Amino acid sequence: MRSDDVRSLLQTAVPTAVAGAVAVAISGAVVGGKGAIGAVVATLLVIVFMGLGFLVLQRTAKSLPHLFQAMGLMLYAAQILLLFVFLAVFKNTTLFHPRAFAITLVATTLVWIGAQTRAHMKAKILYVEPESTKGDKPGSPGSKP
Repeated sequence: MRSDDVRSLLQTAVPTAVAGAVAVAISGAVVGGKGAIGAVVATLLVIVFMGLGFLVLQRTAKSLPHLFQAMGLMLYAAQILLLFVFLAVFKNTTLFHPRAFAITLVATTLVWIGAQTRAHMKAKILYVEPESTKGDKPGSPGSKP
């Protein structure tokens, strides 16, 4: 993984973890222990799902750049489906408070998306490879007339 990928991942995961910690504190104060557990589960779920999605998209961008957009759309659809499966499995659980879980899930997802957008806009990533001027001679195949 390139250093700018790691930096981007950290710039998105850290604000999400901070928002999750705030949600844990608020849920614990308002609902109690089960609310705090729900907020922790939701935060971890968002960081794991979105982090794995980020890694898959970075690998796809390197190996199959022409499929990047389609892979991104498919990945987000798969993440939503996996989330629905998780919600269906834990629908009637007494392990955590479902409302604290849901609110934290939405809030941390929005924080992740906002932080990822900010990290991408701040990154100075070349999307066009500049032509090399070293060694180009007039009349050579790579030079401009």
